[in-house]
Amino acid sequence: MAILGQTLRTVRDNFAPLRYPNFRLYLGGQAISLIGTWLQFTAQSWVVWTLTKSEASLGVVNMLGTLPVLFLGPFAGVWVDRIDRRRLLIGTQFTAMLLAFILAALSQTGLVQIWHVYFLSICLGIANALDMPAQQSFLGDLSGMSEVRKAINLNIMILQISRILGPSLAGLIVARVGIAPAFWLNGLSFLAVIASLILVRTAAKAPKAPSTVSPLRQIAEGATYLRNTPRLQDLFLFATLLTFFVFSIIMNILPAVATKLLNGDAATLGVLMSASGVGALIAVLIIVPITQSFKRSGVVMAGACFWLAFWLSVFSHSHLLPLSMLALMMGSMGAPTLMTMAMGLVQLMSPLDMRGRLISLFTVISFGMTPLAAVWIGQTAEHLGVETAIQINAILLVIGASAMVILRPAILRYEYAPAAESPKIEAERVPGVVGEIPTLAFD
Repeated sequence: MAILGQTLRTVRDNFAPLRYPNFRLYLGGQAISLIGTWLQFTAQSWVVWTLTKSEASLGVVNMLGTLPVLFLGPFAGVWVDRIDRRRLLIGTQFTAMLLAFILAALSQTGLVQIWHVYFLSICLGIANALDMPAQQSFLGDLSGMSEVRKAINLNIMILQISRILGPSLAGLIVARVGIAPAFWLNGLSFLAVIASLILVRTAAKAPKAPSTVSPLRQIAEGATYLRNTPRLQDLFLFATLLTFFVFSIIMNILPAVATKLLNGDAATLGVLMSASGVGALIAVLIIVPITQSFKRSGVVMAGACFWLAFWLSVFSHSHLLPLSMLALMMGSMGAPTLMTMAMGLVQLMSPLDMRGRLISLFTVISFGMTPLAAVWIGQTAEHLGVETAIQINAILLVIGASAMVILRPAILRYEYAPAAESPKIEAERVPGVVGEIPTLAFD
């Protein structure tokens, strides 16, 4: 009973940031907008599959949507540290809304072509390259750094709920009404998050970099900080494995799985996406709060990689919808466990005056692999088959995680505790870089 009580308290404490009215308001707007985002993502994947019947094209459209993150991400971090994050987020959300309405109009008139989707994906990717580091830094502004890991958990929880509702809704809308309404609804959903951003206020201000410091110099400072902090490097590598070998499957080739392996349609795709969302939601609600209380963060992240690889292997062999849903749901419990732990620690280990830069580097090095991963999984599925492509990714995920544990054995002793709670944490100053970072204790 004592263990159960402690578990329930840990889960309950995960909701602590909701006591801040501004955070509640922002999260409410995010909830509505993210449902629309997954609505569009599912419908757009079906549009591409309907127009081309090509796994490679599915990979290309997602590559184009994430390629700007790779090139603009470092500069985005500098801008996030320099300007008002709230206004930046309003601008990126407004841009995304306009792009959704354009795709809706093209679909409504029957004029949509594959190059339209490619072009709009690039434009949306540019907006997202600015939005991602700004949003992560803004969460800390709203909740305070003492609650930032819980704030990230709640934000990802909303993301997973939207992954359940959005794809299911998209499957029903596309199958019964058509594709265009999904895009119109997504465009309208942005009004909620824009309104919340206009209304929220935060006392935290990102440090303004002196105008005499060039963006390239600031990017170099962030890179130097990362180069001198091995524990941050480990977090980046784990997130990269997840992006390349797991998210590439979920974000790119599920339409091909739905039709080729399961003989389904758009509704089948929606069900698969929702199953993945259910697993991730269970993880964020229960598993993530518990694992974040573990001292051995490295063991948790390595274990999540092996867990994901096993269920991806099961998923690749399945030709039955219930088994595919189960495998996708179980596997998806591992992804947010790893990603939220990595993102939360990056936030906590980043000095305030360069938090935006380090978060943007995290985005570039981890999520920046998405374009390459999209091409990789698309081409592999196109030439070797969907089933084989998923199996190869599962094997490579095991190899990658094993290599990290063997080559960097300190990962298994990787331990973090907030400075206020553990005397083991000391400030480590990196030469030539402004700010301090808590070190991580090893036994």
